[in-house]
Amino acid sequence: VQLQASGGGLVQAGGSLRLSCTASRRIFRWESMNWYRQAPGNQRELVARITSSGDTNYPDSVKGRFTISRDTAANTLYLQMSSLKREDTAVYYCHGLGLCSGSVCGNYWGQGTLVTVSS
Repeated sequence: VQLQASGGGLVQAGGSLRLSCTASRRIFRWESMNWYRQAPGNQRELVARITSSGDTNYPDSVKGRFTISRDTAANTLYLQMSSLKREDTAVYYCHGLGLCSGSVCGNYWGQGTLVTVSS
């Protein structure tokens, strides 16, 4: 399974972006789908998680501004980001934990998409 992330770009502070992450194969079972980000000089951090039961969680830094969702029919994960701040600037990665396509299961990372927030 390959995860293809897209939707990053340059946006002014206070603006919005929607990131997408599409799986190359149909996913029949999964534990969670996640968005991480990594800013220069920082460790990769989790910014949003959605479980197979639909539960979501976010760190305080993005709570109320970011929304994770999944379109099962489109095999796509989304991250809607609003009220963006300069400190949201980072490369954003999608991640799938326990993704199963057919008889193959594993954990997968997308290639990352750069989000730059200007003042």
